[in-house]
Amino acid sequence: MSKDNKISRREFLSRSAMAGVAGAIGLSPILSACAGDKKNAYVALKAPGEYYVPELPDKAVEGKELKAGVIGCGGRGSGAAENFLNAADGVTIVALGDVFPDRMQGLKNTLKDKYQIEVADDKCFTGFDAYKNVIDSGVDVVIIATPPFFRPEHFKYAVEKGVHAFLEKPICVDAEGYRTIMAAAKQAQAKGLSVVTGTQRHHQRPYVESFKKVQEGLIGEITGGNVYWNQPMLWYRTRENGWSDMEWMIRDWVNWKWLSGDHIVEQHVHNIDVFTWFSGLKPVRATGFGSRQRRVTGDQYDNFSVDFEFDNGIHMHSMCRQIDGCDTNVSEFIQGTKGSWSSTDFAIRDLDGNIVWQYDTATEEGRQNDPYTLEHVNWISCIRNNTPIMQAEETALSNMAAIMGRESAYTGKSVTWDEMTAAAQSYAPAKLELGKMDMSAYTVPVPGSGK
Repeated sequence: MSKDNKISRREFLSRSAMAGVAGAIGLSPILSACAGDKKNAYVALKAPGEYYVPELPDKAVEGKELKAGVIGCGGRGSGAAENFLNAADGVTIVALGDVFPDRMQGLKNTLKDKYQIEVADDKCFTGFDAYKNVIDSGVDVVIIATPPFFRPEHFKYAVEKGVHAFLEKPICVDAEGYRTIMAAAKQAQAKGLSVVTGTQRHHQRPYVESFKKVQEGLIGEITGGNVYWNQPMLWYRTRENGWSDMEWMIRDWVNWKWLSGDHIVEQHVHNIDVFTWFSGLKPVRATGFGSRQRRVTGDQYDNFSVDFEFDNGIHMHSMCRQIDGCDTNVSEFIQGTKGSWSSTDFAIRDLDGNIVWQYDTATEEGRQNDPYTLEHVNWISCIRNNTPIMQAEETALSNMAAIMGRESAYTGKSVTWDEMTAAAQSYAPAKLELGKMDMSAYTVPVPGSGK
């Protein structure tokens, strides 16, 4: 290349980004406004008021007493119960439900020993119908933290009974669950119910402030990104004597695709959700691959790599892995026409790599900064202020994106949003009862096999 034909890194990135957006959506008024003398001006992606930003006081506003029930009393359910109690004054837990008595009893003991809350024996329920008993027990709100497969039906029932719901993520594992969630969310909105989901980055101060800056236009029009959740192998349960097939699978739920959705859905949905949240876009196509090398139990993959194409033509790369001895990376990166944002340091850089904004951690001093607690703070405040919040639909979108990526990797085929959301896909077993299962139905998917 001759000297006269050389261009700077800034010029190259700027031209490439602009060309990509122009090819996908044409020369929009926003891009045209950035031309000429205004090329360095920030143009908001959305005007204030067109996007939701939660108020995040250290505790929820005062108001009516709220009685909660907890469905799913394992690690996440117990954690969410404590987050709820720490988020506000005038809240309590009055009902518990779990498939297994030992799980229910464990949370009951914790509430008594740590919070002096004695849940009555007649408000403690076990079995697959425990969720109905909890919701019917007179609670105002319910925390749904069962294995993900069960969450759509539990949410649907809570909405039917007019109970506000905290719905842990992921909120579905298959197409049927997605449609159940979307229908229930519409009903919840019509009833004025508040629904918050466990995508806690929406209530994490550095993410919320970063989101605001991206909407204000500091990185320009979004042109793509990369999201990651690479970590060592997650927990698993070795089968014990006396456990039926169903009991083992539920106790080891995070390793079985019908219960968890696989880790791209169960865990990596957080990172995918950041991109869909910041961009306001949904994927139209996913093309991915994955494999299994070292998982000890279950029928899931160890890793996924997915190319997502969004509805304005831009692409986002998604990568997740759960394998010991490998590099770790849990982060998100978003590129725009004027710069980029990364969650590794919560900074926005221009096209020359200069930091133009960075989240100030000093603002967190002396404040409640646990996002798991802050999501309950916002939920309770919305209920008490009678300003309903609905996160289920937004989370369902990122959840479906993860499902698309999973199915593409499983089959070796590109998967579209339209075909996936309409698919007759259900991961439900033949019957829900503690007993013997047809374990031959739970095999590791082989791409290209048609199975």
